[in-house]
Amino acid sequence: MVRSQDPMDMTIGKFAKAGNVGVETIRFYQRRGLLPTPPGHGSVRTYDAGALRRLKFIRQAQRAGFTLDEIAQLLELDSGDDRAAARRLAKARLEALDARIAELQAARQSLERLVGECATGRKGPCPILTSFGV
Repeated sequence: MVRSQDPMDMTIGKFAKAGNVGVETIRFYQRRGLLPTPPGHGSVRTYDAGALRRLKFIRQAQRAGFTLDEIAQLLELDSGDDRAAARRLAKARLEALDARIAELQAARQSLERLVGECATGRKGPCPILTSFGV
């Protein structure tokens, strides 16, 4: 008996394309336990709309700065009602992002100062190069 496929069922290539990732990324997420490996229909494995939602969640969480371990925790929390734990994870991520933003702002200010110093007509090596130890 031939199983009729749902129109949303996708091969791994189509699934990867729909999620804007490569096939190897899908396999990596499967090895990490973030995405389940779907059962095969004959020799072909297909992914459904639920898997695509999960993949998009993973990608959005990565863009928000969550690590893959943190994403795994969030996915685990999704099956329950522990909003406090999800909030703690998100709050910790916000604090880490704020610290990184402060580092980047300090680096930007330092580089702006060096660009200004390099723009002056003085002789000798550019302060940008000397500050980086060149």
